[in-house]
This record gives sequence, C-alpha cells and structure tokens, in this order.
Amino acid sequence: MWTNVQFTGTLAAGASGSWYTWGWPPAWHVVWYLMPTTPKPGAPQVDWTIQVERGATDQCTYWIVARNLTTTPLTFEGRYAVLN
Repeated sequence: MWTNVQFTGTLAAGASGSWYTWGWPPAWHVVWYLMPTTPKPGAPQVDWTIQVERGATDQCTYWIVARNLTTTPLTFEGRYAVLN
C-alpha cells in the first residue's frame, strides 16, 4: 500500500465543490480520503463522496464531491491509497 496527494482544494464556509481525476487502472483498489489542512479543533471539518465512472475498458475516472462542514473557509488535500 502507498499513499499520495492527488489534488488540493479550497471551500468557502458551508460550500461544496467537485473534482475529478481520470486514467486510473480498473484493477487497482483505490481508496480516496480528504484531509483538512486548515486547523479547526472541536468538530468534523469536511465530508466527501466518491463516485466512479468506467470511461473505457482500461481506465476509470473518480468523481469527488467535498463539503465544508464549518462556518469558515477550509483548505484540504485529496489523498488516495492503492491497496493492491
């Protein structure tokens, strides 16, 4: 297993945003997660959903929707881990 940062993002207070990343091998087991880089102790900061598109026989596209759960602007990293 290895992890890496694929993208960074910024969201206004209470806002949502979408990102996508394409060209992933469909045989890989990829797990996505978002890590806030703006400190704000006391409560969760970000929520996300992942959707997958099989754009071709040899590639996948991941669609990532992030939502800022706070009342202040938020920056974060979109990270992934390949489990196989």
